[in-house]
Order: sequence, then C-alpha cells, then structure tokens
Amino acid sequence: MTDPLYRITFIKIIFISYWSSQLKRLQLVNCYGISYDCLIEAIKNLPLLEELHLYYIYIIPETIASIGRSCPLLKSFTLNSHRSKHVVCDLEALAIAENMPGLVHLQLFGNTMTNEGLNAILEGCPNLESLDLRRCFNVLLCGDLGKLCSERIKDLKLPHDSIDDYKFRDTEIISDEASDDDYVSGFSDMDMVSDYEDYLSREATDFEHQQAEKEM
Repeated sequence: MTDPLYRITFIKIIFISYWSSQLKRLQLVNCYGISYDCLIEAIKNLPLLEELHLYYIYIIPETIASIGRSCPLLKSFTLNSHRSKHVVCDLEALAIAENMPGLVHLQLFGNTMTNEGLNAILEGCPNLESLDLRRCFNVLLCGDLGKLCSERIKDLKLPHDSIDDYKFRDTEIISDEASDDDYVSGFSDMDMVSDYEDYLSREATDFEHQQAEKEM
C-alpha cells in the first residue's frame, strides 16, 4: 500500500492545480513527497503560469522540459537545491535552455551546472535580465563567458556572492566545503534518488492493484 503521506501530497497538489487554472505564480518549498509525474500533471493544469519557484524539490531534467512546454508564458523560474559542489551535471541547465525561451528571471541557487550549461542558457533564453548563480561552484565566470554575462545580464549574482538575503539560508544551506554527509536534512543526493525510486515503485504497484480491483 502507498504511504498515506505521499498519497495526501499527490492528491492535494493535483486538486489545487485543477481548481486554479488561472494561477500565475506558484512556489513550492521542501516538497520531497511530490513525484516527478505528480508535478508534471499539476503543471499541465496551469497554462497561464508566469512564475514558478521550486525550493529543495528533487526533480529530473525531463520534468523541467515538461514544465517549459506546459507553461509557454513562464517568465520567472527558480530551481534551488543543496547539492554538493562535487557533483557536475548540465542536464537541468540544458532542459531550461531548450524549453524556457521566454525567461526574464532565473535563479539556480546551488546548481551543479558548468560553463557549458550556462552558455546554453544564455543562448536559449535571449530575454534574460536577472540571473542568480550563487553556490553554482562549477561555473567559472572568466574570459568571454564572464564578459558576456556582464554585458547581457542586468542583475547578475555570482557563485561566491553573499547569501545574506537568501530567504531559506537558515534551513538547508551547505558551506563551500560541505560534503553529502553535511546536509542539515541528513540526506544526500543518493538518498533522495533512492527515496523517489521507492516512491515511484510503490505508486506503480498501488496503481496495478487498483486496476486489478476494477476488472474483478
């Protein structure tokens, strides 16, 4: 049987999105109980969404791509995590670049992208005016890339800039030298991946049981 906590979270977000199709701004914080599929289904009901802010929610690049396709009016996107700087991955950045061309404001606090991912974002999001790269320690803003960012982005926050004004800095922020074992939450990236794999497996099993009961 599916964990009641996951089921409640799933039902709530789908219900809210279904009855809020005119919603233009959505912010989700610490919603680890929401699966990829659940978030995708919810966002599909919000075609007028202009701002989406996700704080400490583990999603995959395919989810980002689906969000971009479902929300063509999206102008402001936040995807903040607390991953270790030793992880290197540009897939999220590439998904943003390829599916969110209308972005004006983008915050990627603690993202694992490199210069390649940042270059893709600059090319794919030509209207970008503000970009927050704090804690994106794999990005090296020097040479032509640094010059391009300075010239194009009106409000640019660099990887090592102060986080004093960050609204969630007292909850789940890791230091420059933190490792996966240092998360305040007590979970590493692998813990979260495992949790989601377990959750999706439970959802699939529960769905199969429901289908079998209908056929009886």
